[in-house]
Amino acid sequence: MKVLLTALNAKYIHSSLALRSLKKYADAEGKYTVVKEFTINNRIEKIVSDIYKEKPDVIGFSCYIWNIEMIRTTAARLKKVLPNTLFVFGGPEVSYDSAEFLRNNPFADIVMRGEGEETYRKLLSVWVTEKPYYDINGITYRRDGEIFENPNAEPLKLDDIPFVYDDVSELKNKIIYYETQRGCPYNCQYCLSSVEKGVRFLSFDRVKSDLQFFIDNNVKQVKFVDRTFNCNHEHAMRIWKYIMEHDNGVTNFHMEITADILRDEAIEMLKNAREGLFQFEIGVQSTNEQTIDAIKRNTAFGGITDVVKKISVSGNIHQHLDLIAGLPYENYESFGKSFNDVYNLKPEQLQLGFLKLLKGSGLRYDAEKYGIVYADEAPYEVLYTKELSFDEVLRLKGVEEMVETFYNSGKALTAVKYAVSVLGNPFGFFENLANWWEDKGYMDISHSKMELYARIYEYFSEQKVFEDDLPVIKELLRYDIYLGDNMKSIPQTLERTATEEERKFERDFYTAEENVNRFIPKLKEYTPKQLLRMCRIEFFEINPMSLERGKTAVLFNYYGRDIISNKADVAVVWKEVIPND
Repeated sequence: MKVLLTALNAKYIHSSLALRSLKKYADAEGKYTVVKEFTINNRIEKIVSDIYKEKPDVIGFSCYIWNIEMIRTTAARLKKVLPNTLFVFGGPEVSYDSAEFLRNNPFADIVMRGEGEETYRKLLSVWVTEKPYYDINGITYRRDGEIFENPNAEPLKLDDIPFVYDDVSELKNKIIYYETQRGCPYNCQYCLSSVEKGVRFLSFDRVKSDLQFFIDNNVKQVKFVDRTFNCNHEHAMRIWKYIMEHDNGVTNFHMEITADILRDEAIEMLKNAREGLFQFEIGVQSTNEQTIDAIKRNTAFGGITDVVKKISVSGNIHQHLDLIAGLPYENYESFGKSFNDVYNLKPEQLQLGFLKLLKGSGLRYDAEKYGIVYADEAPYEVLYTKELSFDEVLRLKGVEEMVETFYNSGKALTAVKYAVSVLGNPFGFFENLANWWEDKGYMDISHSKMELYARIYEYFSEQKVFEDDLPVIKELLRYDIYLGDNMKSIPQTLERTATEEERKFERDFYTAEENVNRFIPKLKEYTPKQLLRMCRIEFFEINPMSLERGKTAVLFNYYGRDIISNKADVAVVWKEVIPND
């Protein structure tokens, strides 16, 4: 008996927590279960070939909105070459309408609904003994041409599910996912979590043990999949406190929190966290009160604003703020206001998503009521609404592209922030940039990193509104380039040739012991020649960090990079003295 559990992840850096949990709970030694992961970027021919070579008796697919269409094609093809293999499907994309899924997909034999650990354990036990599986709860199945739906499985106590990781070496370059709770106390109408009532938690003793494994193994990032990490104040506080007390200086922990319920006690404690230890994702979705009321978000933007600003003061926690386009009562202008409201909170990332009408969600049920038209195929993304035309959706897609390319990526970030401050309208800036990018035909071209810098400078050069600020923007773009990489060559339009005096300054800088001890003490065991390769000193006509005028020498330490952004550590090592006017 061989069961192959497989997932088609959205990206290579992702990993499947669900499959690992099924295997660990039901078949910890892996006597019968094999886990094999792919991505949606793999060729279907490659996936089919790799699974076929395993010759499994059962294939289990983990199904989500981002992979279901590809899974259908893959499974249909596999069924033709493995006709005697049992095909099982699980995950949120097939759980809600399991009977319909079986009716529409003749290659499918069983759907595991909801939580799968206990259901998979029972299925595996009867497969191994070749007994019937028809009385197992939590499944919908096909038998003799008919479809049967058994009662739901009972939810598990989370402590009964073993910790899924024994060895993280295979996940060295991937995000590691972890959960301490299941369920959500909120009723957001765009989300499937609203269907599941109540929240269950891991015991703190168990959480401590799990966290210590990540800390001891110097895992780069642990991403909590808890729907609302801080829905229970005491639970969140204990975990934050433990992580801070056992910080290894390396691991970053990402949590999705609800900001307006974060208490001052937590904010005060988190001020003491190492920079880069925590990363918070905060779902704003919209600042339109009528929209928030319709989706039953139950969050006040004023409360979110206060908390985000309080967290920002310490500067030690990266904050990712989310918006969703296509929600009820939000037209193009209203979304622009929501965008500006969130941008002005200065998040490290501003994630712009588009409404997905998930099966079983309240908004899918009320789509006609709100005039929401969406794609029939997964991921069921909004096409237009009563308030937002398809033309406007396409315009917002362009805005999203520019935000991802020049804000969330960190490329040209300093220059873009400056340009936005000049214009005074964040949404207007990205909207205009997107229109220009589209007109130039750049949307359909793949650009290298340096080409992106050349293109954005081209944009600034052609905009009359930035004419007086172009010299500053040029310096900031050079700063952004060197902040990310120690480049030997940069776009010609941004080049600046160092003088012999400046080159001598850099050489002499590393030979002076007091300079090394002051600015790069962790590199003091290296020779001046080695430091010339490991770091860089670049001269600017302004201080790129404060925008003060006057020639400024900035040291870029590429061996002191920020854990999350991967940007160099920087310091001003010389500044021209300018007489008072």
